[in-house]
Amino acid sequence: MTAPEGPRAGRAYDAVVVGGGHNGLVAAAYLARAGRSVLVLERLDHTGGAAVSARPFAGLDARLSRYAYLVGLLPRKIVRDLGLDVRLRTRPVSSYAPAERDGRPTGLLIGGGERRTREAFARLTGSDREYRAWRRFHAMTGRVARRVFPTLTEPLPTREELRRRVDDEAAWRALFEEPIGVAIEEHLTDDLVRGVVLTDALIGTFADAHDPSLKQNRCFLYHVIGGGTGAWDVPVGGMGALTDALAAAARRAGAVLATGHEAVRIATDGRTAEVAYRTATGEGVAAARHVLVNASPHELAALTGDPAPAPAEGAQLKVNMLLERLPRLRDSATDPREAFAGTFHVAEGYRQLAAAYARAAAGEPPTAPPSEIYCHSLTDPSILGPDLAGRGYHTLTLFGLHTPARLFARDAGQDDAVREDLLTATLAQLDAHLAEPLAGCLATDADGRPCIEARTPPDLERDLRLPGGHIFHGDLAWPYAQDGAGRWGVATRHANVLLCGAGAVRGGGVSGVPGHNAAMAVLRARGG
Repeated sequence: MTAPEGPRAGRAYDAVVVGGGHNGLVAAAYLARAGRSVLVLERLDHTGGAAVSARPFAGLDARLSRYAYLVGLLPRKIVRDLGLDVRLRTRPVSSYAPAERDGRPTGLLIGGGERRTREAFARLTGSDREYRAWRRFHAMTGRVARRVFPTLTEPLPTREELRRRVDDEAAWRALFEEPIGVAIEEHLTDDLVRGVVLTDALIGTFADAHDPSLKQNRCFLYHVIGGGTGAWDVPVGGMGALTDALAAAARRAGAVLATGHEAVRIATDGRTAEVAYRTATGEGVAAARHVLVNASPHELAALTGDPAPAPAEGAQLKVNMLLERLPRLRDSATDPREAFAGTFHVAEGYRQLAAAYARAAAGEPPTAPPSEIYCHSLTDPSILGPDLAGRGYHTLTLFGLHTPARLFARDAGQDDAVREDLLTATLAQLDAHLAEPLAGCLATDADGRPCIEARTPPDLERDLRLPGGHIFHGDLAWPYAQDGAGRWGVATRHANVLLCGAGAVRGGGVSGVPGHNAAMAVLRARGG
């Protein structure tokens, strides 16, 4: 049996990485490949952070991506540089949004080729006009994606440099200067189409389409620029396959990955640092020239003793399910295997999203909670054991919007009640578009319990230390230079302590970008 990895007594490292999530592993792999001595301190007994796979249902061989679940922002450059054995698979359908028009069930299926998508728009709206408008809107975002995405792994451009790179004043105004709701309403007229487009601005972000802060615009930008195309792909083998590959790359390069080691304090004079940590059996200190923190800005402040940043508020309901079969749809013209292969939009019309936001902003759970669902196992059946796959079992992942942390009382019993009520209301919205109740399709585990689990912002704060349960560690930042962020967007007030997690500039999502950029900040610094 191989002895567990851990810090070597009395050794000073070139870099200590606090947190073994995917960004920390990226940073560790880059630094170790450059010949630096690297120690990763991870609080949990495994690496991967929020990008892990697990078997949550007793006795069933189904390996679900428990928190993060799709990959859209991971640059191919990182995969190539680190020699990652990772496969991403494109979903055959982009999305499906069920609806009722003229008293009959129907829906909008986007995917399967241009002709098919065009016909789907015509069936929903009765003409070709909305399809042409939708195409123009996405052509605009596509141009921005191709020009902005490559900058994510470069030194930060200034705002004006990025504006010149975009080289499209109408697009710049629509995405960077005016609330995204303005552009959506200018381009599109159908309420359902407007809502489907708006959802990219609301993933993990609690905002209205016309929020003057433009935090919804920043969220929208990150969701449509991934890979220069905006596509969000399925990691073959589940999200854990990606972080396992990153951990393997870091180890191959010589990094030490010490799980069960919780960093509790960082002391630095700007040139050298010490990271105090504790384990199940004692305490220790690791010395380093640089410390890279793959945790939230809130955790960083706690470790260094600096003032805490403004509070963060997550706003999502994450639900994992295992089904014995996919449910039939009321829209009998659409195959469930296609509808659930892409993003299945529920209660996400434009007006529905506005109503859900207004109610949640007032501190009340939405009466019609919006959500989006997809079936990983349709695109990648490898996450199911041969027996389950052979019997036609499938996974479903649901991501609910507009369920902010403020809805929860922070009391375990009351939080459980709110979670159950939200889950019931969310599934009721889905059931309204099904020809059979979802509950009748759920598998049961070895103890006879339905295979469904839900995670709320308080759960994510407790389990993963995400401040306020915010999946991005806080509101996303524009991908250009900002005061105090430094040349790579990872600087802190301490010269040799860098932020390499989702809270960095150009952070958020499963991208590895902050990890790459923190490593570059070390390697390209004078004397680094």
